[in-house]
Amino acid sequence: MILQTPILALLLVAALASAVALWSGWFALRVLRQWDIASGTRAQLRLERSTQLVSTLFGFVMLAEIAALLLFVFNADRMAALFVGAMCAVGTLNVNAYGFPALYLKIAVFFAAAAWLMLDRADRAGRDYPLTKVKYAALLAIVPLILASAGTELAYFLGLETDVITSCCSKLFTPVNEGIAAEMTGLAPGAALWLLAGAGFAVAATGGLSLATGRGHGWFALGGAVFFAAALAAIVSVISLYIYDHPNHHCPFCILKPEFNYFGYALYIPLFSGTALALGAGLVSAFGRAESLAPVLPAMLRRQVTGALIAFALFGLAVIWAIARSQLILFG
Repeated sequence: MILQTPILALLLVAALASAVALWSGWFALRVLRQWDIASGTRAQLRLERSTQLVSTLFGFVMLAEIAALLLFVFNADRMAALFVGAMCAVGTLNVNAYGFPALYLKIAVFFAAAAWLMLDRADRAGRDYPLTKVKYAALLAIVPLILASAGTELAYFLGLETDVITSCCSKLFTPVNEGIAAEMTGLAPGAALWLLAGAGFAVAATGGLSLATGRGHGWFALGGAVFFAAALAAIVSVISLYIYDHPNHHCPFCILKPEFNYFGYALYIPLFSGTALALGAGLVSAFGRAESLAPVLPAMLRRQVTGALIAFALFGLAVIWAIARSQLILFG
């Protein structure tokens, strides 16, 4: 099973990411000890040239990790037909104890990678590379996450056995169970929609404030995180019901299947993109006092906030479309 093309591609990305992360982490230690932009020594000049190479390679790996999350989820859904009891990605991820931890770690790597790429972009925009030490300290923090993700992913794929009877989504996303999935499933549909609307208003207000005044990006990042959590809860609690036209089918993974026109991707791609941009804007804005970034950072932040708001709006339109086209009536 591990010889399937998507699995090999995912393992290749994980292995490449781990190797580049270890090498980049070793180099980051040198940067944190020796970096001095005011110095004109030959060692500093060599270090500056090396940072360009390391940052570029690590950036490419981070882009690959971002794409790998999409492939991981798509492959998990595609493989459901191979396991007894599996209806979607939930069954595939439940085949062994490493499935869902691998998914959660890939999501964490996704957001960490997106944040680092935005930090790197801001650093390159400054003439004196003002965020070099910051981004390499962040790189060091990401290295263990990449290694943990790669190890968990490898353990998951090595442990896949087709003779295992797995559990389907109907057993996980039900209010009678314990855990966060059951809590989201048990959330009243009306309350979930109001919570989503309130979070949407908050993110729109904080985003508008950021665009109008050039300030408050931290609040916008917080609003984006709250909107992300409210959106996931709403997808499980109520939005999925409209997509399935079924009052008891709460699975957030079946909406990725072809029989539902892959509609889940219309929800998740803008939701994850918008959240990453919002968090990135909050992170980058924290270093706005750097003198060399003053001419370029405001425009950069405006683009990030605008991109995040557009992505969240696309998510909202997808939600409205799912409800409008559904024949399910939940509210009298």
